[in-house]
Amino acid sequence: MALRKIVTKEDPILKKKCRTIEKFDEKLHMLLDDMAETMYAADGLGLAAPQVGMLKRVVVMDVGDGLLELVNPEIIEKEGEQCAEEGCLSIPGEYYETIRPQKVKVKAQDRFGEWHEYEGEDLKARCFCHELDHLDGILFIERLNPNPKPAEEQDDVK
Repeated sequence: MALRKIVTKEDPILKKKCRTIEKFDEKLHMLLDDMAETMYAADGLGLAAPQVGMLKRVVVMDVGDGLLELVNPEIIEKEGEQCAEEGCLSIPGEYYETIRPQKVKVKAQDRFGEWHEYEGEDLKARCFCHELDHLDGILFIERLNPNPKPAEEQDDVK
């Protein structure tokens, strides 16, 4: 395993749509392993392949309940709405209030190509949405709350 460099918002790769994974091989396994190591080393909750310079539909995340590896993920259900402060490893030090679904269901393949479904609410739902947005070239700063609360009223979710 190896740490990969996390690209920042100035890198145009973050604005590009990622390609679907078709080969579930050792190269994919190495990418997933490297992404997990990089995410943990950076104290992140999630990391998408374009953040390490790869235009592939791959995400890793861990919001405290174990590592998830998502290959070719897609959101298949959304419910409710939540508004909280959000940050990104590719936009270090910047946190803004964003609006996301309260609950989501995601369908994704694992490193071997098997399909699974995952559900998340609150922080996990936010993380699913944030990371899957990266796969379509969307940064969280494009989803800012148009009517943010004053700083003293905000919940700290980072």
